[in-house]
Amino acid sequence: MSPARCPLTYEELPEGIRYSERGLRRLSPLLRSLNDLPYDAAEQRIEARKRAHKMSVQGVQPKLSARLSPARGGFEIVDQGGRYILKPQNELYPELPQNEDVSLRLAAMIGIEVPLHGLVYSKDGSLTFFIKRFDRERLKVPMEDFAQLSGKTRETKYESSMEQVVAIIERYASFPMVEKAELWKRTLFNYLIGNEDMHLKNFSLITRNGKVTLAPAYDFLNTTIVLEAGAEELALPLRGKRNKLTREDMLDYFAQERLGLPEVVIQKVLSTVRDQVPDWYRFLEKSFLSKPLRAGYGQLIQARLQKLE
Repeated sequence: MSPARCPLTYEELPEGIRYSERGLRRLSPLLRSLNDLPYDAAEQRIEARKRAHKMSVQGVQPKLSARLSPARGGFEIVDQGGRYILKPQNELYPELPQNEDVSLRLAAMIGIEVPLHGLVYSKDGSLTFFIKRFDRERLKVPMEDFAQLSGKTRETKYESSMEQVVAIIERYASFPMVEKAELWKRTLFNYLIGNEDMHLKNFSLITRNGKVTLAPAYDFLNTTIVLEAGAEELALPLRGKRNKLTREDMLDYFAQERLGLPEVVIQKVLSTVRDQVPDWYRFLEKSFLSKPLRAGYGQLIQARLQKLE
């Protein structure tokens, strides 16, 4: 039997302990324990449907707004003013919370900024994903997604291209070349992990300290292993295509020609990814994904890397 792990940090735990002290401190220095969510997965989905019209964050996955109460030792579901988003198990697609959590952790390993996030147990023992809202600190932080910036809607969020994503960065970012290098890293990462759902609403620009940059990463997950027979490699077409992308498409056309990145920057990102891949595999083995999904995740990364090589 594999050892118990903390769903906040993935570190091994002594018998009978559910969360590590380090994980609890990451959530709040005042937190001494963390209660299970008082809803099972099905009840969370019902609550998400009931409260959907009250939430400012929407999407395909059921979502709940929550705040953390250290005094009460847990998350409390609220209609307004929540600082966290909760995503329960999905009835159609297996293990999305575990998938999103580990995907963001892999992203952080190559220097992509990600919000505070983790997994919390529900009353039925299932895991729910949580992520802290980075647009809600002491004051609301100005942020717009790329659908808003390009005049698209939730219904037309796939009607664009990676070239248009670049154009939005060139138009609005304070330092476009810096953000284009970051876009290259994120595009490469999502291609490698099989994220077929990076549509316009999954890219955002945020204004912090008077500077407009790409917002921290969110909605990163391996959709290919969930859908089992992924038909696409990118949600938005690159060079007019969403699949059968080649090294020439990704490096020569996108990174060099369209993003205008110097060769040294392109190779630095590639080297960073290559160096981290062995650690990605080891980290996947510690994740809360089931064994078949862990294997599928790792095999996809390996296959995509080979295409780029």
